[in-house]
Amino acid sequence: MPTAHLELVPPVEVTGRRKFLPAHFVPADLTVVAKMFDLLDARALPTTAAVEQWLQDASELLSAVDEYGARAYISRTCDTTSEAKEKAYMSFIETIEPAVKPRRNALQTKFLTSPAGKELTGPRYTILRRSWQSEADLYRAENVALDADISGRVVEYDKLCAAMKVELDGKTYTLPQAAKFSESTDAAVRERAWRAVETRRLADREKIETIFDEVLPIRQQVAVNAGHPDYRSYTWAALKRFDYTVDHCKAFQDAVEKTVVPALKLLHARRQKALGLKSLRPWDVNVDPLGRQPLKPFDTSDEARLIGKCQDIFTKLDPQLGRNFGKLNEHKYIDLLSRDGKAPGGYQSTLEESGEPFIFMNAAGMHRDVTVLLHEGGHAFHAQAAAAEPLVFLRSAPMEFCEVASMGMELLGNEFLEEFYGPADADRARQRHLIEVLEGLPWIATIDAFQHWLYTHPGHSRAERSATWVSLMNRFKAAGVGVDYAGLEENLTARWQAQLHLFHLPFYYIEYGIAQLGALQLWMKAREDPQRALANYQAALKLGGTRPLPELFTAAGLSFDFSEKTIRPLVQAVLDEIGPEAC
Repeated sequence: MPTAHLELVPPVEVTGRRKFLPAHFVPADLTVVAKMFDLLDARALPTTAAVEQWLQDASELLSAVDEYGARAYISRTCDTTSEAKEKAYMSFIETIEPAVKPRRNALQTKFLTSPAGKELTGPRYTILRRSWQSEADLYRAENVALDADISGRVVEYDKLCAAMKVELDGKTYTLPQAAKFSESTDAAVRERAWRAVETRRLADREKIETIFDEVLPIRQQVAVNAGHPDYRSYTWAALKRFDYTVDHCKAFQDAVEKTVVPALKLLHARRQKALGLKSLRPWDVNVDPLGRQPLKPFDTSDEARLIGKCQDIFTKLDPQLGRNFGKLNEHKYIDLLSRDGKAPGGYQSTLEESGEPFIFMNAAGMHRDVTVLLHEGGHAFHAQAAAAEPLVFLRSAPMEFCEVASMGMELLGNEFLEEFYGPADADRARQRHLIEVLEGLPWIATIDAFQHWLYTHPGHSRAERSATWVSLMNRFKAAGVGVDYAGLEENLTARWQAQLHLFHLPFYYIEYGIAQLGALQLWMKAREDPQRALANYQAALKLGGTRPLPELFTAAGLSFDFSEKTIRPLVQAVLDEIGPEAC
């Protein structure tokens, strides 16, 4: 059932486990929150034992604050029409969160300068010290209000997107619901739906451009305040990208252009021929080229089938995974179906104090919904596996590996798609998914390259931004791979506005590319030895954020490399698997 009613306060059994915080502590009142930080600030740290206890208490406090904010965000995205839920969320990001940032910084400084704290050794504390030092180096009090300002403006983007609907054949659909028409075997239906969706997006183009124009200079000011020349440099440090550079990202983009783009151009040429088209249009890329009806894993009136069958897949991989997923369903920490007023996209949010993941998505009765639930399930399993780590600061792995957890689960779970389909359709779904993996890599390269340009060209005009975007699309996704946008230039120019990461999480996209390469390696290893591949995967998830990124890849049996050397054989393995006729 939808969980838009998610309470802000965690369950009683969670608050009953508190050792430092009062059971009745709710971080909605700034005075109450400040009091707990004051207690931590005032505590002496004469010994390593005292530092360790202090860290555990700080973890308890920050877990509670983080969960309160997560619950407010979840409630708002589940129902963007609720004034009460928006008020609660805005109160958190405008009042609580800005007040917590300097207090968190003070805690970090206290630890980093503590003589007894410096005596704590081992990989966990090395990672914690490196992470907190990076945050402390970036912290500027004047940026707290700027970050809150950005968050408030991005909320307006969410509201615009959530309100977008189209009418097709006398019925009204949200944009995620309308996506099912992209698989229609009737070309006229596909085109009509595509044009309706894109026309609706264009209706808010100016408003979205304005929001982006407002946010860009604020982000640049955040960077300058922190002593960085531009927001790219700042974000590199903020995202703690210790293990790769801007040049590695450019190498990824070039490798995708050399290896993936030609493969997709070949697949699209086959598709065009199979469909008997003079040119391949953007509404032709998702339809089955053999004229088969779209895969329908579940009806939108039967959400229980989507949940139950995915749980069966997880159980076949590992019974404990099945039980872990079932626990989410029992606690109603899943909100799957698209509906009016629901924010776009999908995510997994960890409720740090409860130790529970929450899964949010916009299912519309398509096979992609199965893939997304497998994906978010992977994130959930990662959160559950790392929950035993006592310090919240060390539970989360770098995002490049978090996405291995999710993308890897897509490919591992695909082996059991017979839970939804007969053998022929299951094979068809697996083949299509591998093609979509290839299709995703150029999009990742496009978004990543676009962001590098955006944030190293402060003060650019809308015309310059549009020209750069179109150039990148033609390099990676449109003309480059044989998709014809003739007469659709305005749609092509505005296509970036649908990518919510550009608004919410600048530079958070290359992670998907790095992780997809890890996931493909996992898939190849699972074909050779599925039990060992899964065991390595699960062992790496348990490490949480206690090891550097390359070591997490190694623990999973994977190579941390995203150059052409790694990408080319993976692309060839996918082409070999899907066969010479696939398109």
